[in-house]
Amino acid sequence: MGLSKTIWTNPTEFLRNQQPENPVLFFSPSALQAAARRFIDGFPGMVTYAVKSNPGEEVIENLAAAGVRGYDCASAFEIDLIRRLAPDAAIHYNNPVRARAEIQHAVEKGVKSYSVDSKSELAKLIELVPAQDTEISVRFKLPVAGAAYNFGAKFGATAELATELLATVAAAGFIPSLTFHPGTQCTDPAAWETYIRTAAEIARNAGVTIARLNVGGGFPSHRLTGVIPQLEATFALIDRVATEAFGDNRPLLVCEPGRALCGDAFTLAARVKALRDDTHVFLNDGVYGTLTELPLIGVIDRIEVLSPEGNRRKGEAQGRIVFGPTCDSVDRLPGEVMLPSDIAEGDYVIVQGMGAYSTVTNSRFNGFGDVAMATVLSLKV
Repeated sequence: MGLSKTIWTNPTEFLRNQQPENPVLFFSPSALQAAARRFIDGFPGMVTYAVKSNPGEEVIENLAAAGVRGYDCASAFEIDLIRRLAPDAAIHYNNPVRARAEIQHAVEKGVKSYSVDSKSELAKLIELVPAQDTEISVRFKLPVAGAAYNFGAKFGATAELATELLATVAAAGFIPSLTFHPGTQCTDPAAWETYIRTAAEIARNAGVTIARLNVGGGFPSHRLTGVIPQLEATFALIDRVATEAFGDNRPLLVCEPGRALCGDAFTLAARVKALRDDTHVFLNDGVYGTLTELPLIGVIDRIEVLSPEGNRRKGEAQGRIVFGPTCDSVDRLPGEVMLPSDIAEGDYVIVQGMGAYSTVTNSRFNGFGDVAMATVLSLKV
């Protein structure tokens, strides 16, 4: 999947001229940099990018150009990627479970910030990582609703265990911090309030003044037409509650958005392979391709349909069962997707907000997955 050298005005111009048979992801550098500046200007602390959401080199380079100076990495590959593309950036190795070889690699690459959520993994870090000027953030979890799915099912210590871990971190000579993740696509700002107040309790119970509080990712991207993320309101809440909860011991704040930075910088064009008996729509992309996330998070309804000539289909919207191109019956978008009644074979289904967890999860199952990338000035069709 390589980025085209030509810069097109918008997706419509590309589709009208190129008539691609395979899916195309359109990338807007200006949209990505605007999202980065929104966080840098609005969030009351350090903004780091969750590399896992889209590790494309064009993404990292444009975020760095926009002023992002920190990156949340989960693997040796991501650490090496950032060291190559943004060598002076801060790297937070926030995957709480690591092999010893991975820890040693991070130390060699000068990583100075790690997260942990268990006694066994903390013991590894104490053994292998020099304590001087190195931060260890204890990750905790709470049964808080408001996200598309619960990140605490895999990672995060209970508040009681986090208290014990934090005290151990401080006693071992590391810079003590706390971190949490409210869950992906979190549209309820109240989730952050509960976590921040609990973080203050953990620090007090441990008898530790923490250096930083990482309020995680979870910041939503724009997936539904009628639900526009209110990021500034969430920033303001985080700022206010941090002061209320910690008082004079307020730590520096860090966030690690992924989809909220890269999501709206990409738009997908998938072609209609067939319209079976005016009921089922078959696309050349599906859940084994760039649409992997939709069965987990839900359908993105920011959809338009263009004819091969680039004209917008305007028929009355009706629910359609939409399948991907593979021979696997689970290759289906959840529920029914509202599409114009005059959709036809050869049309292009344009899905906005496709920058997160699309390029990185695309597979070549069944021989499909050949996705092109094109740079555009604007993502408006």
